[in-house]
Amino acid sequence: MTKIDIISGFLGAGKTTLIKKLIEQAFKGEKLVLIENEFGEIGIDGGFLKDAGVQITEMNSGCICCSLVGDFGTALKQVITDYTPDRIIIEPSGVGKLSDVIKAVKDVSGDLDVELDSYTTVADVSKVKIYMKNFGEFFNNQIESANTIILSRTQTTTQDKIEKAVAMIREKNDHATIITTPWDEIDGAAIREAMQNYKSLEETMMDEAKKGHDHDHDHGDECTCGCHDHDHHHDHDDDHEHHHDHDEHEHHHDHDDHDHHHDHDHGDECTCGCHDHDHHHHHADEVFTSWGKETPHKYNEDKLREILDTLADTEKYGVILRAKGIVPSDAGEWLYFDLVPGEFEVRKGKADITGKLCVIGSKLKEDDLAELFEV
Repeated sequence: MTKIDIISGFLGAGKTTLIKKLIEQAFKGEKLVLIENEFGEIGIDGGFLKDAGVQITEMNSGCICCSLVGDFGTALKQVITDYTPDRIIIEPSGVGKLSDVIKAVKDVSGDLDVELDSYTTVADVSKVKIYMKNFGEFFNNQIESANTIILSRTQTTTQDKIEKAVAMIREKNDHATIITTPWDEIDGAAIREAMQNYKSLEETMMDEAKKGHDHDHDHGDECTCGCHDHDHHHDHDDDHEHHHDHDEHEHHHDHDDHDHHHDHDHGDECTCGCHDHDHHHHHADEVFTSWGKETPHKYNEDKLREILDTLADTEKYGVILRAKGIVPSDAGEWLYFDLVPGEFEVRKGKADITGKLCVIGSKLKEDDLAELFEV
């Protein structure tokens, strides 16, 4: 039997880093296949994992949970036939809906010898608040649907912010295991064990259901017994705090929390992605767009950092959710960069066949991006 783990997470949360840790520390000796779905025209992350001896099957033509759902069974059968893996790790697009990916796996599990072993969401502890507010339809779905939620970057924030993030997550998901320990302090095997603990919870809930789960108690607003169907019919007045000033065109950047309030005028034509619009059926490609380029251009590292600093702290080029790339430098080195709202990192790495750039967000101004990156 092939076990399947789904590891989701919003753009830039750290999914690839977590997968590398699990491969090195938790899945040793297992024959692995990674099905990676990047939202973007140019796949970049795959190269980081090929070094670990993992077979990569990239699907860049849209979300695995959207446009590829119809072919998912065929693709999964082919992977199992060709590679006979012990385990398949599915890394959905950062803007995909975890519930759709889970359904896609369950829909084909009757025809294949597979078992859904875990479904996990990685969440950047410093971005929980802003993403819940501005991209609730996609971010909240990942939080609500996960059996384990692993917080990233807890080593770089305060205990107060960690506790506030956990409280917000608990409002959306009261049963998932939440890992708050910094990743460098916990072994991958312990993370894997936590990811699989949900089975005992499901069995417990089934036992409660069989007993009839005496429903004579009052199911008030604070009921957390788990006996509700959890259809996620959200009251948007309570769940989504959109701080939108419809009369002013101010962009408040709270760099402590990276809380971008997007106080521009949201009329009927608004497509910035920061409203839930009371719809639960948007596909990622209806809200988010990507801009990608291959380029031989050599970048000065200081100049590249200026470009990224501009992207991280302005909406001049659209609502930027993620940027990443591999580019040659004028010093004869190769520079790898990752960016999420309010912050970025640049590191040195090995040469690639050519430079690659990818920016993901909504309402992207592609011509301006091309000018900014000098391509």
